[in-house]
Amino acid sequence: MKTRAGVLAALLAAVSAAAWAQPARVEAVQYPAWLERGGNSVPLAPGIELQGADSVRTGTNARVLLRLGEGSSVKLGENARFEVERIEQRGIFRAALNVIAGAFRFTTDALAKRSHRDVTIKVRNITAGIRGTDVWGKSTDERDLVCLLEGKVTVGAEGAAPVTLDNPRDFYQKPRDGAPQVARVDEKQVEIWSRETEIEPAGPSARRGGEWRVVASRFEQRDNARALSRKLRAAGYPAQIVSDSGVFLVQVGGIEGEAQARTLMANLRTIPGVTIPSVSRMGSPG
Repeated sequence: MKTRAGVLAALLAAVSAAAWAQPARVEAVQYPAWLERGGNSVPLAPGIELQGADSVRTGTNARVLLRLGEGSSVKLGENARFEVERIEQRGIFRAALNVIAGAFRFTTDALAKRSHRDVTIKVRNITAGIRGTDVWGKSTDERDLVCLLEGKVTVGAEGAAPVTLDNPRDFYQKPRDGAPQVARVDEKQVEIWSRETEIEPAGPSARRGGEWRVVASRFEQRDNARALSRKLRAAGYPAQIVSDSGVFLVQVGGIEGEAQARTLMANLRTIPGVTIPSVSRMGSPG
């Protein structure tokens, strides 16, 4: 008969194996955001699996939550550009990630801390080696920055010796035309920075399993619906065309809740061609 410890170990192994099913996946999106792959740009949406050489781009007031295969999460703020240079699972989870612009947060949850990983995050001119930790960083026109929130991280810049940060709220920064520096911030600044990468409670967000939708417009002609769908998709919203009783609906589905859908509806009103948008649950009459 299995002992309690044995059962727990088996459970942890099963959960860990399930988490490793995909190297990286989009968990939630506060629109607008795009996936760039193979020279093509499409709207980012929950459930998309990321591959090596993929890029994620966010728009104004946008956010993205990514889940890596070993359980860690990556959050992106507005006007960010993020590249998955390399990601693989061969006994050890390995990833090379590149933050070209904007804010990010990398967090390892309790289960993921048991996993072996080799994750490197490059923030323009700073490289950080991740080993089960919680870090926040940002690349701007003025500087690159990595701040330790929990754990330990080794950071460095070209031409400078690597530095290990092991005190929470210590940060490493590299001004565009200056030498790297290590400094410290207070809790209030950390809270301000953290909000830059958090999905807003009532933001226009979609999440895996989201049950709400926004119907942007209704058309009698499919060609008109296609034209608006293309316009919305180019703007970073994953619009789809649904046929309902002879009418073609252009909708954005998978929205997290009614409040989020109403915020999205307000945003879509500013796009030419969107007329009398409405909010409803997925599968309900249009």
